[in-house]
Amino acid sequence: MWGYKWGMANNSLEGFGYMIPFVLFELILKGLALWKSARKNQNVWFIALLVVNSMGILPLIYLVLNRDQKEAPKKIKKSK
Repeated sequence: MWGYKWGMANNSLEGFGYMIPFVLFELILKGLALWKSARKNQNVWFIALLVVNSMGILPLIYLVLNRDQKEAPKKIKKSK
């Protein structure tokens, strides 16, 4: 009926091409967040990031909350 075969779609992956950038974004963020949490020995964050699938939201929150704070360069006073 109108190009649809009953019991089978024409192309099962049709329409999912727009999801590829989101999947790659999620994979990169999750990998980076898992790596950083493991290096900092933060087991609770590691397990939460591993188990919860939040489409990049939880890894992004972790990375923002646990970003490395760079120290401002110290000013050297010249003595006269």
